[in-house]
Amino acid sequence: MTAADQTFMRQAIALAAGRLGQTGDNPAVGCVLVVGGEVIEAQATGATGRPHAEEAVLAKAGERARGATAYVTLEPCAERSAGGTSCAQRLAEAGVARVVIACADPSKFASGRGAQILEEAGVLVEIGILEGEARSLYSTYRPHLPERRD
Repeated sequence: MTAADQTFMRQAIALAAGRLGQTGDNPAVGCVLVVGGEVIEAQATGATGRPHAEEAVLAKAGERARGATAYVTLEPCAERSAGGTSCAQRLAEAGVARVVIACADPSKFASGRGAQILEEAGVLVEIGILEGEARSLYSTYRPHLPERRD
């Protein structure tokens, strides 16, 4: 973890913190998109929980996302509750080269699968950057957990 990784993740954490209590059942997530050491776009989960932070960043960044690093406070979703393209798939399709994630998401809509989708698409994924600082964002988050299959 570099000093730059810490700086950009702290920006993502601050964005998410600003949305706490405003995103319905969805967690407040921050996403900062960086190219060449410069922030090109930064967004948080929208009020009411839509759009997701990654979706909002990519919509504004467009082609500038290709080759970028995305700093995200919570693992990107692997599927959407309402269907549609997941944030992990959107990041991969946008050509993001690296995704730095503070916290894994235990939700049935992510649960390691978001990171897996990214890795399978050739995206470098790093999880746990400033996890201790970001974890407090999700102290009241009650995700939809995967069903047990014992």
